[in-house]
Amino acid sequence: MLGKINTTLISKELLEKQFLYLSRLLTEQLNTEGFWTGRLASSALATSVAMVPLKLHKNIGFGEKIELGLSWLFANVNNDGGFGDTPESKSNVSTSLLCYAAINYCCNDDTSRKNALSGIKNYLETQQISFDSNNLTSSVLKFYGRDYTFSVPILSMLVICGVLNEEACNRLPQLPFEFTLLPASWYRFFKLEVVSYAIPALVAVGIFIFRKRTKGNLLFRFIRQKSIDPALKKLTEMIPESGGFLEAIPLTAFVCMALMAGDSDCPAVIKKGMIFLVKQQRPDGSWPIDTDLSTWVTTLGIKALGPKLYQSLSVESVESLKVHVLNIQYKEKHPFNGAKPGGWGWTNYTGSVPDADDTSGAILALLQMYTGKNEETEAIINGCNWLLGLQNSDGGFPTFCKGWGRLPFDSSSADLTGHAFAAFILTLEKLGDKLTPKVYKSFFKSAVKASGFLRKAQHSSGYWLPLWFGNQHTIDQTNPVYGTAKVSIYLDDCIVCKCLSESLRSVLEHMLDKARIYLVTQQNNDGSWGGAIDSKPSIEETSLAIGALVSGNESACIKGLNWLDNETKNHKFTSAPIGLYFAALWYDEEMYPLIYYIETLRRFLNK
Repeated sequence: MLGKINTTLISKELLEKQFLYLSRLLTEQLNTEGFWTGRLASSALATSVAMVPLKLHKNIGFGEKIELGLSWLFANVNNDGGFGDTPESKSNVSTSLLCYAAINYCCNDDTSRKNALSGIKNYLETQQISFDSNNLTSSVLKFYGRDYTFSVPILSMLVICGVLNEEACNRLPQLPFEFTLLPASWYRFFKLEVVSYAIPALVAVGIFIFRKRTKGNLLFRFIRQKSIDPALKKLTEMIPESGGFLEAIPLTAFVCMALMAGDSDCPAVIKKGMIFLVKQQRPDGSWPIDTDLSTWVTTLGIKALGPKLYQSLSVESVESLKVHVLNIQYKEKHPFNGAKPGGWGWTNYTGSVPDADDTSGAILALLQMYTGKNEETEAIINGCNWLLGLQNSDGGFPTFCKGWGRLPFDSSSADLTGHAFAAFILTLEKLGDKLTPKVYKSFFKSAVKASGFLRKAQHSSGYWLPLWFGNQHTIDQTNPVYGTAKVSIYLDDCIVCKCLSESLRSVLEHMLDKARIYLVTQQNNDGSWGGAIDSKPSIEETSLAIGALVSGNESACIKGLNWLDNETKNHKFTSAPIGLYFAALWYDEEMYPLIYYIETLRRFLNK
């Protein structure tokens, strides 16, 4: 390791040595197929939800798997009696309620069951949650507001597990599963109360609630009754080969339990979904929230090494990475959400769907490995065209579907927009002579619109808020340091490009100046960064903040590098739960600290 770094002088030789050492650690994690897989943290939420369909299925062989899951939950309860999404997460109401329901339904040992449920109840009481049916239902619905993506499945699971009686279904919002029979392009006009990627839950949970209700408008009941079979048929058509909707354990488990508990005749979905859930359980009994983020961590790894890619990997290894990225680009219309060809999802498994962040990341990774081959050029252009089709009228980019702006997770966001902006500008810079004037103009116009969104989205203090990443230790659980660092890095990579107009360059410089000032004000006294000033620091946030400041404040960077060196002594790269997934679900990825540390060293060395 580096040892103590002087705050006014730093040895390039020592940093180079550290970079080479960490790069070796990274390359050693390539899988046998030549790309990175990563490892998501085990999740109490995913584990609790996954056990319930196993119990409902009544397969004798699932008993041992349920016991393993229960044992993992009992070993990972927090000191306050509640559960967080990961072992490193603070207790929260949603996960604690789901763990309560799963333990209540699945545990046969009276003593273990009683002790666990008592602890969770005590925690929930501190959050003003009682098990009175009305209080419980209204509290969960109030917490999630108009977004029913997670609140209604949670309450449905409480009914299925006997925590709430079936009469509670009369007070649950009726998810309008009948709307899914209309063309997907129409969904945004109906102001659906679930996000775009949760359509399977809308169908399965919506039908479950409908069948358990004893009240309702007779006309609507008639329409919904007639819509059940067609909706289930559509659900069956959506299930991927892997069996996991979005490769997500919670989403797939909610769908399976709702179908079984609602006596829905949908054998293909249940069979494939159960195979998926069983396969995803880990030897310790836990489940992660998703299969993996292999595409995301692979493109992050490539971008982290950047111009030093061939210094760290052989030509053959880089070619293998390139072939992998090219092969997993979607070449046909996606059956899940009807997305056009050209995008990339977060993993190579079939449950993944194309999204803005992974598509931008793949484009930038291919540009880093670009050798001028036609297939590379075509893939990059197709990716940019896919992004063009996703851009919202406000100039920003959402995650999955254009125009679904009603709920936060379907709105334009700064980090996704910054990523797409970089993909367009760096494509223009490297492939400009290979683009027709019309295509060149369309990409540049999109980038200008994106910069306009970023200018409006930047807070007067200089920060940007990210969409898919939060921090449990900030007051409102947002992560302005992560969002600001990410967008700043994207802009900094573009600001030297010759394809920029002077007016656009001026806009970027102004935004970057404000962002860097903000990041410096958020540095903790020990040199680290967390989600905001004085919040618990992490390797990820500190690394990203340094990477954003390498062209702006050397002393702040050196203080940060000092902290990173001390924090990672003895090969300690502890990941933090800064990932935010689904409606409100924390995760951490074990590769993030190493990747972001490598990237910041590379950027600092190349400044």
